[in-house]
Amino acid sequence: MSKAFASQADLEDKKITFEQLSPHCWAYTAEGDPNSGVIIGDKFIMVSDATATPAMARDLIKQIRTVSDKPIKYVLLTHYHAVRVLGASAYVAEGATEVIASQGTLELIQERGAQDMQSEMERFPRLFRGADSVPGLTWPTLVIGGGDATQGEVPGKLTIDLGGVKVQIWSPGHGHTRGDTIAWVEEEKVLFSGDLVEYEAGVYTGDAQLAEWPATLEALRALNAEFIVPGRGEAMKGNADVNKALDYTQRWVTTLFAAGKEAAAAGMDLKAAMAHTRKTMDPVFGHVFIYEHCLPFDVSRAYDEASGIKNPRIWTAERDMEMWKALQS
Repeated sequence: MSKAFASQADLEDKKITFEQLSPHCWAYTAEGDPNSGVIIGDKFIMVSDATATPAMARDLIKQIRTVSDKPIKYVLLTHYHAVRVLGASAYVAEGATEVIASQGTLELIQERGAQDMQSEMERFPRLFRGADSVPGLTWPTLVIGGGDATQGEVPGKLTIDLGGVKVQIWSPGHGHTRGDTIAWVEEEKVLFSGDLVEYEAGVYTGDAQLAEWPATLEALRALNAEFIVPGRGEAMKGNADVNKALDYTQRWVTTLFAAGKEAAAAGMDLKAAMAHTRKTMDPVFGHVFIYEHCLPFDVSRAYDEASGIKNPRIWTAERDMEMWKALQS
């Protein structure tokens, strides 16, 4: 093939920022790499998104230990993707006893976690340095069930008291995946959104539910958050900037899906669908972190969903190569 995935050539380390947003909430961000959130109570600490490897998690732990020696008891999986979950084992030595996920995320791990792990490790060599330290798939110990917000049901909700601060955890609706889960610190108006929200970075939609995603974003908007730790991009401060991140994500999703529907209706092949999508996506988003990483997978999913494939097809390392070959032909 004439060239590799953009992510395979992305080998430069990113600048890490660890900043306090409110009395108990912190953001760990990295120039378009996957973010994590930290909530520090008087008794316990919760980490939202575990990072890609135990080695990477240990860097986050080192940052946490500059401000607190409390045990990291809880790890939240906002969704199932390998870059978010495979570092979880590193927190056990720091006191972690509970790995939290939604029922939807558990089902996705069971259905496609092993394939996703192999696929992502091959796509992202920099993020998976030290992958030999990963003991295997990360499985939740505490699963949040309950109603499906996309069906008008009240979602199951878990509230955890870390000592002096309470964290609400639930699935607000489908979007980035069908298992997306948020952490919401209502008293301090801080939202940890996972990849439901991004800002000035590529929005990966390879496993998304694009039709439902905008409504889920509106459910998050209704929280009137003053701070948000998005899945990628800088932490946003102030409600106006929180809304900028929500608007950014919504524009990406709706622009992409509209192009996918047009391509499917015209009977384009994948290469033509990519060219068609670029006409509207490139001028607006072409400058952002990991744009080229995400777009092939995003176009593939938008075309599939527009063609009636509701449940995203499983990405494997082999399917990655087949898709890439079709685009390079």
